[in-house]
Amino acid sequence: MHAPAPIVADATEKDTATSVSIKDLSLSFGAIDVLTHLDLDVADGEFLVLLGPSGCGKSTLLNCIAGLLDISDGQIFIKGENVTWKEPKDRGIGMVFQSYALYPQMSVEKNLSFGLRNTKMAKDEIARRVARAARILQIEPLLNRKPAALSGGQRQRVAIGRALVRDVDVFLFDEPLSNLDAKLRSELRVEIKRLHQTLDNTMIYVTHDQIEALTLADRIAVMKGGVIQQLDRPLTIYNRPANRFVAGFIGSPAMNFLEGELVETPDGPAFRMSHLMIDLAGYESAEPLRTGRRVTLGVRPEHIALSSEGGQDAYPAQFELDEPMGADSLVWLDLDGQHLSARTSAGNTFDPGQELHVSFAMPMASLFDAETEERL
Repeated sequence: MHAPAPIVADATEKDTATSVSIKDLSLSFGAIDVLTHLDLDVADGEFLVLLGPSGCGKSTLLNCIAGLLDISDGQIFIKGENVTWKEPKDRGIGMVFQSYALYPQMSVEKNLSFGLRNTKMAKDEIARRVARAARILQIEPLLNRKPAALSGGQRQRVAIGRALVRDVDVFLFDEPLSNLDAKLRSELRVEIKRLHQTLDNTMIYVTHDQIEALTLADRIAVMKGGVIQQLDRPLTIYNRPANRFVAGFIGSPAMNFLEGELVETPDGPAFRMSHLMIDLAGYESAEPLRTGRRVTLGVRPEHIALSSEGGQDAYPAQFELDEPMGADSLVWLDLDGQHLSARTSAGNTFDPGQELHVSFAMPMASLFDAETEERL
């Protein structure tokens, strides 16, 4: 890489409590803006997950932090040092890629030590670091094997170990589990979480898998179109999504979205569908609910209660079908002409067309402006 005029960090920008700091970062490929004026601070020892669909810019952002892409504008600091135009090897980072990128002709031990040997590090120090990484990742019995003799999960452990031996401040993970089957992904999620607890290093992890994000992260940055839509703790993002995109992207099964409008009643604002009027009592809005506007009511399946008989704040719906999911079932209903899913115990059975009544845990619901899609 060839650096332009050097950028000098202000004294105020060197914050030892912040491990990685991204300031006003922009990246364009020709006329296409991929990242625009992005700011992000990652605390020392934090596990931050960059989450979003393909093409949202999350891997691009990670590659900018790693120094694998030249940014168009802005600055990047790692441990208070301006690394905007430093080579990747000089940034104090270790990176784990989606592909294992192991040398097939080398043993596990040689793969782990290859980068260290190239730096002319002392042999005893190399041996110490390899032994420590192998112990932490539980791959000590595999040190003499070659990658072809390893399972996918074992290869990914070796790839993580190759970053671990560098003894760096910041680890970057680019969808490291996406090539593994569901069982292995689940097992390695636990291992990566244990690794973070053991090392207490800063980790920035890219994924499109919301389960990985929710289970691993201290904080999640949900991205769309190169813009961070919401940056917060997993439970806050799950329970208080900033907009409809975040609400729909986070959660499995997905959040229900009901279309309607806000109307005024003697008891306060209500949500009106075609024929139903749903009481909004208990909903915590960030601003006064202005009636007459088109809105979307978002409710997660686990926040809907089913009953065979009506009652206060229970609304009639018709059973359509169910999806058994083991410990529980996902029940699909027709509520005033709109589809709705609810979680229920696996033992409950219903007949097609059967009338049920649904009630909503309104304090856990979300209201979004139909035009801006922002949370109200």
